[in-house]
Amino acid sequence: MAKLRKYLDRIKPNFEPGGKLHAFHSVFDGFETFLYTPRTTSALSGTVHIHDSIDSKRTMITVVMALLPCFIFGMYNTGYQHWLALGATEFPFWELMLYGFLTILPRVFVAYLVGLGIEFAFAQAKKEEIQEGFLVTGLLVPMICPAEIPLWMLALAVAFAVVFAKEAFGGTGYNVLNVALVTRAFLFFAYPVQMSGDKVYVASGAPFGFGTPLPDAFSCATPLGQIATQSGPELVLTGVDGRVIDTWQAFLGLIPGSFGETSTLCVLIGAVILLGTGMASWRIILSVFAGGLFTGWIANEFASQVYPGSYLNPLEQLFLGGFAFAAVFMASDPVTAARTTTGKYIYGFMVGVMAVLIRTYNTGYPEGAMLAVLFMNCFAPLIDYCVVHTNMNRRTRRLTSKASRS
Repeated sequence: MAKLRKYLDRIKPNFEPGGKLHAFHSVFDGFETFLYTPRTTSALSGTVHIHDSIDSKRTMITVVMALLPCFIFGMYNTGYQHWLALGATEFPFWELMLYGFLTILPRVFVAYLVGLGIEFAFAQAKKEEIQEGFLVTGLLVPMICPAEIPLWMLALAVAFAVVFAKEAFGGTGYNVLNVALVTRAFLFFAYPVQMSGDKVYVASGAPFGFGTPLPDAFSCATPLGQIATQSGPELVLTGVDGRVIDTWQAFLGLIPGSFGETSTLCVLIGAVILLGTGMASWRIILSVFAGGLFTGWIANEFASQVYPGSYLNPLEQLFLGGFAFAAVFMASDPVTAARTTTGKYIYGFMVGVMAVLIRTYNTGYPEGAMLAVLFMNCFAPLIDYCVVHTNMNRRTRRLTSKASRS
């Protein structure tokens, strides 16, 4: 590492103003600060000081580490569901992992290539530092999409989200909507066939020639997708092999679904990492689960055959689909969520309420977590505004009352 540091110091003048590579200063600065803690402090322009080495890049890396349990499980589950669809009776661990890795690798590569490429271009054009927010977004996007989403669709959606949901608002830290969810929303509404239905959530190909392709006639809906086609209080959710999916399987995540969001267990491991390092708000996460449980209980108490999703018990509402993943990694995004203490409780609770309402009472859209978070992103500033002004009015009345008594 010492040799790398010396090498960077030696070539750095080439990227400074006046150097022959000064046009790529933002690229060099982004690479250098990714590897090493910046040497500058805010004391250069004022009287405050940085008290530790935690900057936004380290924050993003911590979030990526929290995502790894879900990502690794997604590799296994992608292979596992494919093997089940083939009718296999043996499931070699490393072959399943390799199949999942080879399937998702091109999607991760395309997401980072397109997203970072656009951010590098904007940074160069504006002569600013490269922002590091896409370190997390680039991993999130493939995890919340089907494992075999076409690469050109993914590239187009990422470009749209980065330009219109992020850079148009000023870049990292200024976006109103969660960029990863905007990417998924673009894909869902622009290409619904590739984002829903009975054929997209179980990988069917042979990535890089590895594995055995599934027959074209194969299909298998996700558990939430199956609910929309049933009626009556007895919901029967089946997996790829036709066996009934129980609550434990749903909790573990051994079910069809988007690449990285099926395992509630792995999501909770990621939540422990985020909360333990102070990277996420426990108030938001807890409130999302509370809102989901409450609304799931109400829906179940007044279950109707018209809305088969209402027959799910509250725990099943949390374990199925992307509810838990959205609660931990999407709703808790500090940029797009509410920022006041009281506002965080309101914001999180309403995300949970909206997610269950959408998936329960809209049979044409069985997964409501994405729209719930995006919807509440729009209301987060209003929630904070109301909380702040309520506190101001209460304090004003208190002061007025004290003044009148004196």
